[in-house]
Amino acid sequence: MREKGYFVGIDVSKAFLDVAVALEGKSWRVSNDQAGIAHLVERLKAMSPEVVVLEASGGYEMLVVGAMGVANLPVARVNPRHVRDFAKASGRLAKTDKIDAFVLASFGEVMRPEVRPLKDEQSQELQALLTRRSQLVEMLISEKNRLGTCLEKRVRKDIMKHISWLKKRIEEVEKDLESRIKASPIWREKEAIMRSVPGVGPILSLTLLAELPELGTLSHKKISSLVGLAPFNCDSGKFKGKRRIWGGRAKVRTALFMATMAATRFNPIIRSFYQRLLLAGKPFKVAITACMHKLLIILNAMMHHRSLWLSRNST
Repeated sequence: MREKGYFVGIDVSKAFLDVAVALEGKSWRVSNDQAGIAHLVERLKAMSPEVVVLEASGGYEMLVVGAMGVANLPVARVNPRHVRDFAKASGRLAKTDKIDAFVLASFGEVMRPEVRPLKDEQSQELQALLTRRSQLVEMLISEKNRLGTCLEKRVRKDIMKHISWLKKRIEEVEKDLESRIKASPIWREKEAIMRSVPGVGPILSLTLLAELPELGTLSHKKISSLVGLAPFNCDSGKFKGKRRIWGGRAKVRTALFMATMAATRFNPIIRSFYQRLLLAGKPFKVAITACMHKLLIILNAMMHHRSLWLSRNST
């Protein structure tokens, strides 16, 4: 068998993994469990693929991604929207698990997605806790909304009881998150750097630790593109459209938005920049997005140089 040149696509579902190899025309299915994944990993190791491509599938892909990471197989998780756009552009409109696997394999061969290092176990646990906190907060908001429209006393009492329980659980999860950060010297240092910036609170610092481990290791252009804060032109001929942000990591942008809102009040650099944009007539959305971008670039530079906010002479 060839040592190089294999591009593998894996379509992930809850029960199965559909695997396809570009050009070879080969495909097969294994169960999405320990036994099936072990068999798949051994088969892929014998092929020495250039890249194994799969989509982010709501967590169902985590077991196989972890197993391939341990086996040092080059795996790339890609945005499902990018793959569907690629499929439409190449005229493949039909959709089955097997077809999707071949599309992913072709996507890997043509687009050559970047293979990034997998998160370590601690980062994955931190990410899971952050996700759980977000879920609890969403439930709390929903219950508060229900309480505002509910008139029946017994139901109101039940909702209030649930609200109390949710608040307690959120506090417990936040304490768990805090204890995990304190237990890691590396995370403690990174959090101290980020938290030294006015406007940056625990949610943003925790989100960046879990969702953006590349912070401080990439250029400002690459980190902006990764998060989805790099504006793209929308021009055609003489038409000059508005520049827009697109794609990226939504969880990071959400946390960055909330922190930036605080920074426009309490961070002198961001506040001055924000006010300057508003005076220039920029709409709120444009101004706040530019401030999010600036805050991200500042954090990226600080993490790269391992410098606290107070020790910085300029941005």
